[in-house]
Amino acid sequence: MLIYKIFRAPEWAELHDNGKTSGAPVDVTDGFVHFSTAEQATETAAKHFAGENDLTVLALDANSLGDALKWETSRGGALFPHLYRDLRVEDVLWVRPLPLVNGTHEFPAEMKEEIKS
Repeated sequence: MLIYKIFRAPEWAELHDNGKTSGAPVDVTDGFVHFSTAEQATETAAKHFAGENDLTVLALDANSLGDALKWETSRGGALFPHLYRDLRVEDVLWVRPLPLVNGTHEFPAEMKEEIKS
């Protein structure tokens, strides 16, 4: 199963340049890296990144993260994936831009297909 992380440009740059990151400021504050499923990502983008440009979405294989990944109740009682260790660049399967088109984030085709199925 794939899970997704949305990063602003400086957050992605930190991961890319340093090979690891504790995540965005909210992740550091909460003590874990927040992720979303494909179905949750559109609401995550709308709620936490409304109107923001220059975003990137990262895909990871949830099963490869082992015991450090916990599924915990969050928004609306849904289970969200949370990573209790640094996110490492080698964890990332792919990276795609997340452009803002007419006020809405345009997710990559791979995610749109996953949401449909």
